[in-house]
Order: sequence, then C-alpha cells, then structure tokens
Amino acid sequence: MSAPRDALYPRSPLGEREAGIPTGRDVEWEPLVDYRRAGVSETTIHGAVAWAVGGADGRLDQARVVHSFGGNVLCYGRSMMKPLMMKVFTEELAWLDWKQRAISVASHNGDAQHVAAAQSILPEDEWGFMQTPLDVPLVQFGRQVRRPRRWFHTCSGEHAALLAGCKAKGWEQVGYMLPHHAFFHAYLEQVRRFLGADWQPLRVARDGCGLPTIANTVGELAQLYAGLAQVRDEDWIWEAMQRHPDLVGGFNRLDSTILKTSEGQVLAKEGADGLLGLAIVHPDYPDGLGVVIKVAHGWNPQATWYIARGVLGVLGIELRNPYPLHRQKAFLVPGVVPPERQSSLESIPTWDEWDPDRERYLYDWDEYQA
Repeated sequence: MSAPRDALYPRSPLGEREAGIPTGRDVEWEPLVDYRRAGVSETTIHGAVAWAVGGADGRLDQARVVHSFGGNVLCYGRSMMKPLMMKVFTEELAWLDWKQRAISVASHNGDAQHVAAAQSILPEDEWGFMQTPLDVPLVQFGRQVRRPRRWFHTCSGEHAALLAGCKAKGWEQVGYMLPHHAFFHAYLEQVRRFLGADWQPLRVARDGCGLPTIANTVGELAQLYAGLAQVRDEDWIWEAMQRHPDLVGGFNRLDSTILKTSEGQVLAKEGADGLLGLAIVHPDYPDGLGVVIKVAHGWNPQATWYIARGVLGVLGIELRNPYPLHRQKAFLVPGVVPPERQSSLESIPTWDEWDPDRERYLYDWDEYQA
C-alpha cells in the first residue's frame, strides 16, 4: 500500500525525466569564467547568458534573443522578477515615497535602513498579515546576536508593498502568497505583455519567501528585461531603483553597485539562484536591451560580477572589479558577449593594475631547477 508521501517525493535519487522539463544534466552549460593560478585553471564557473532586444515600434511582445551562450536554460526567475511583479500596483502605490518604492522591488541585506523602509509601508496593525519566513540579516558584521524576524528577510519590502497594493485594489490581504490569489494572475498578465498573450509557465513553484515563482527560459528572462528598458518611463520603478540603489540590495551587492555606477543606463536585479538581470539603455539598441546571466551552480556574486563587468564594459559602461581573488586571476570566456563585441572584451581586464602579483614565487622556477 502506498504512503501519502509517495506522491510528493522522488522515487529515486537519480530523478525521473519529465516531458518538456529539462534538468541541469540535459543542459549544455558553457564555461563562463575560470580562476587560474599561475596559468592553470583551478575553478571553472559554468552557466548561460542571453542577450535580447525589445520589439520595434513599441511592440512589447516582439522582443527577440540576439545572442545565446550556454543553452536556453529553463529556470525560475525568483527575485529577479520583482520589477515586473510590482508593475501590478504602480498606480495604487503612487503614494509611496522614493525609499518605499525602492524597497518594494528589493532583495535587501536586512540592514537597519532596509527594515525601517519596509516597515514604513504598512501600518503596524497590519504587520501580522506579512508572511515572509523568519530570518536574520543577509550580510553580517560582527557576531550575530539578532533573533530571526520576518522584517530581516530579504523580501520583506516586497511583501509589505504587495499587502498595501492588495488593500488599495480591494483584494484580500489574507492569502496574498497563494497562486490562485488575484495578485498572481495580474502578475502573469504583466509577463504576457512582453512574452505574448498565449504564454503559459511550464511550472509554478513556491519561492523561498513563499510567493509563487514561474519557470522561464533564460532567453525569455532576457526578453522581459529588454521590455523593462523599453517601458522605463511608464511608471516609478526604474527611477526608484536609480534613486536608492543601496535599498535594492545593500552594501557591496552586485546589483546595487551596477545601479550606482551606470548613471541611470542600467536597471540591475539579482535573483536566486545564480541570476542577474540587466535592462540596459544604449544607443546601439534603441528598443531596449536585456541581458541575463545564469550561473549553473547557483548564487556566486563574485563570478557573476566578472561576467557583468565584461558585458557592461563592451557597451561602454564601466563596472569596477570585485575584491581580488586569493592568489588567482579570473579569465572570461569570449561567448559571454556577441561575436561582434568580442574584440572589445579583450581590452577589459578582470584584475586591477594595483593588485600585486601574488601568485608567483620571487625566483625563477626554471632557473632553480637548472
């Protein structure tokens, strides 16, 4: 006799194939960056990159992929989709100040400024509706002495804004995290603005914060981000992220750093697990450019940072290198950018000139052997 769990758990640790749902083993991941010590590769980071341009003449659902490297991987957009999710409520939440608007699309570190901005969106007697998991701040300084709280969760600002938006629309606040709630269906309609009226997700799953997350290919995610660049002036989302980048992520976070250095040309948003979305305004792409990076093994901000530096660098947008590796150097694979931009990629070093050459001994090994 079968047990209730038999319908919930896999039958084998090797997994089963499902029609139309490729696993990571089925994807032809490509190397994106490798770390070398004295010329020998010690670590290779695999993943996928997609570049897409927006539809001409304002046709949002006509965006197309113009470069793909590492396969059109199916994954969940996770927190990278927050700028699209919040489009459901931009009119109802027009009363938010700029800090509140920024925290509504954030995956923040849980610092004091993040918690204060998130809490300010809801009256205190509605805090109990918020159902983010109990958590501690994402980035710690010193000894951890805080108790887990819902407001420390990286998505607390988004949840607070969703609750405020649901109230303004007259939707139930209870159950706002369920896939049959009105919010989720309105969010799907926002996605269909850019992917077509007939688009349907292959899977809907529960995100780490409890909200539904939908499966998209990396190419589709790039199309969505091209659309974000194309409609950047239709509401307050783009400007809010530019005004308060440190609320979007936090200290030394990749998306916050890109927002601060791009002077309004780029909307950047990280997403678990191993995602970075870039919506880019550039004269070579008058209908908007979207670039999405997916790291195969999951969240790796340093490796993603090197790739983003190369991608933005060939577009004339300078992003500093991350903190240096320990006695290693990072090297990019040319395929992270389209073929016509690969020569420009060669001129963008993945190390800093001031970084001392620490990976070699201070004598000649060959001479010593002789």
